[in-house]
Amino acid sequence: MIFTIAAKEYYCTCDFLRVTPVIIRILLEANRCGTTWVSASFIPPKTLFFNRSKSDFFAGLDFIEGQGEDFERALENTGFGKFHFALLTVCGLIYLNTAVGITIISFVLPSATCDFEMSSADKGWLTAAPMLGMVIGSYFWGCLADTKGRKTVLIGALLMDGCCGLLSSISQVYWLFMLFRFLNGFAITGAMGICFPYLGEFQPGKYRETILCWMELFWTLGVIVLPGIAWIIIPMEFVYEADNFKFASWNLFVATCSIPSLLIGFWLFFFPESPKFLLECGEAEEALEVLKDMYATNTGDSAANFPVISLREKVRTMSVVSQQSTRSIRSLRIRKPKELKLLMQEIWEQTKALCKPPHLRYTVITCLIQFGLTTSYYTLMIWFPELFYRFEEFESVHPGEKATVCEVSSVVVPLNATIPSHEEFCGEPLADSVFLHTLIIGLACIPTSFWLPLCVHRLGAKFFLVFSLLVAGAVTFGLYFVNSTTSNLVLSCIFEALTSLGISTVYCVMVDLFPTNLRVMAAALSLTFGRGGALIGNLLFGFLIDLNCVIPIVLFAAMLLGSGLLCLLLPNTGQGALD
Repeated sequence: MIFTIAAKEYYCTCDFLRVTPVIIRILLEANRCGTTWVSASFIPPKTLFFNRSKSDFFAGLDFIEGQGEDFERALENTGFGKFHFALLTVCGLIYLNTAVGITIISFVLPSATCDFEMSSADKGWLTAAPMLGMVIGSYFWGCLADTKGRKTVLIGALLMDGCCGLLSSISQVYWLFMLFRFLNGFAITGAMGICFPYLGEFQPGKYRETILCWMELFWTLGVIVLPGIAWIIIPMEFVYEADNFKFASWNLFVATCSIPSLLIGFWLFFFPESPKFLLECGEAEEALEVLKDMYATNTGDSAANFPVISLREKVRTMSVVSQQSTRSIRSLRIRKPKELKLLMQEIWEQTKALCKPPHLRYTVITCLIQFGLTTSYYTLMIWFPELFYRFEEFESVHPGEKATVCEVSSVVVPLNATIPSHEEFCGEPLADSVFLHTLIIGLACIPTSFWLPLCVHRLGAKFFLVFSLLVAGAVTFGLYFVNSTTSNLVLSCIFEALTSLGISTVYCVMVDLFPTNLRVMAAALSLTFGRGGALIGNLLFGFLIDLNCVIPIVLFAAMLLGSGLLCLLLPNTGQGALD
């Protein structure tokens, strides 16, 4: 609804009032303030004439909605357009980049084995190093993001990931390469845990769940792009050698995959801090400026014409800082001992808040879901290539014969037991089938990547969580009946499509489950449980698959089914305003 206010000899327009009860309240307040009523028309456009100035009129409106506009309504007034699509692009690229960073080691391991002369134990530690970094880094970045800001921490994590990736590409000794891959895992998990809350806090309620679900498509693109880049670069006969320095095609591949982190990190400098987080910190004016910029970008109109003149400040829940100071928690400096102590107290209070009602229930449920889902996903996706290899070995020795995973393991393992560990894979490039299988698995995720955002409003995120996890559990049971490379590939495609769908949907749901001051920390805590489970799962699976392969198959299937049943305890999300 448009109001026209005659203020002396000029006219001003604003469209921030929309409902009749509010109109009545404006008229009453105008009368109370001494404004002389001249005429009014309730047929659009509504025209109200006052003989007082514009500033006096707006000053008389502070009574509406407390002392300012509700954040969710103000966010809706920014419109939906260019800004939101640009933000989805940059956050989607962050999520794509995490898909690349998490799985890159599987493509460089065969070549790195020869250059670093790694034993089987060395390869195990190198594979575990990034995952260990994720376990340690998840909560660290989550605490920083909920106290220092989403944008700042995202930029720091991305730049750290890119720099460590470049340094790992020129590392000439095993321990240094492993250290930098550990730091890569430490950094990339921060970006992964923050990009969903950061994106979600800019979205109006009616678009939020759908926009968050489009992130799954970017993960799928990452799974497709990585083997494509690897297939182009790694087989190249490229080696640069100097004194005590060697840079081969696999080093170039690592360096190439590190550059996007730096580019995305620098691009984020042009985006604002989350207005929801700024308001939570008591920085209402800064939050309003962000909303004005969003309005200008989306509509093409001047930011000065944004129809909201003030935001209703939220009661500050950041206990330690709000009790001891009027400053924003973002202004605390780590270099100053007193402020660092205050910051650590704040983090501790927020951690305790997650572990007490009313948040304890959802904290426990999401941590258990992430543990079961992430453990199964990362363990099996890392071991599927090993199963491909075992079937190919078996089929080359016994052409035309069929065998289950357990039978293949019992036959192939003794055959390989006589090969010295330092000679395994050395000098042998990755077979084209490895790249092809990974590409096919990524392409198989495309249908579910579109299904989720297009149907989430009809079916609900909870439906997708329960469906994907229960069916993925059944697929995992089906591993026992796999008897060829083809059937293994089919199950791998279904498993990847469903579990990656489940992981993205968990992040979407968590944006709605927790308040702003705990949102990233809650996601980080659940990520810590998930990555810890993945680390343990890889160790257990490698041991059990050769000892008794039925046990890990049943174990991971049960974990997925259990996670699916736990999702039934979650509420329906995506409809209301963020807390």
